[in-house]
Amino acid sequence: MRIGELAGLVGVTTRAVRHYHHVGLLPEPERRANGYREYGLRDAVALARLRRLTELGLGLEEVRDVLADDSGRELHEVLAELDADLARQEDAIRARRARLAALRRQAEEHGGLPAEGPVSDELAAVFREMARTSAARPGPEPAMAAKEREMLALLESTDDEGGGRMTELLGNLASAPGAMERAYEVYGLLDALAEAAPDDPGVAPAAQALADCIPDTVVAELGGEHWARAADAGRDTDGGFMAAYYAHFTPAQAEALRQAIELVAERAR
Repeated sequence: MRIGELAGLVGVTTRAVRHYHHVGLLPEPERRANGYREYGLRDAVALARLRRLTELGLGLEEVRDVLADDSGRELHEVLAELDADLARQEDAIRARRARLAALRRQAEEHGGLPAEGPVSDELAAVFREMARTSAARPGPEPAMAAKEREMLALLESTDDEGGGRMTELLGNLASAPGAMERAYEVYGLLDALAEAAPDDPGVAPAAQALADCIPDTVVAELGGEHWARAADAGRDTDGGFMAAYYAHFTPAQAEALRQAIELVAERAR
């Protein structure tokens, strides 16, 4: 193969091929008598590997380290790894397209996406149930409800597997008779603590009401170890996600949330 054929086969420019030669990432092939480089299958495999690594965001020095680890491997091993890389990329593209299709449905069916950003169909359904409940209640929506939606959208976006299970559980909770109404009563109790001190007498009732909103089935589903870790994290002041989570609320609200998690942890034991 000539350099143009090699570049076209792999999907890069001839300039990129020459640059890889220049920096020593792609060995120079032997030249024909007429002076043209003659490329073979191994050169194509090596160039495809280079392209994949750079597409993954690796710098050239990082690529150099990876290629050094590959030296001495059989061609079929490198081809198998390239094939596996492409399969993972195809899976990721399919997942992204499915996600995009769900977002398009949300936008078309409901006149736009939730204010908290793109979320799954399941979480969007929970948010719609929250909106229905809020509209049926007198007065403005509790500020705590909006914070709850923000946090749920964040959790879903940072943990695909756990977030998916979480939204499934939330969907079941939201559809239970009276569950969302009870949740909004708790939001109101927490809103009432916005200007209170952590030792306010309203903290304990709010914590108990919040803990009571979590059914035994959900407590059992997540398991005692999960709730124990959550309770321990609530007492940790050295930073991390839970510290940032509690900092999102006022001191009295944060204390009520801590106490609620500890109450649920006690139930899970």
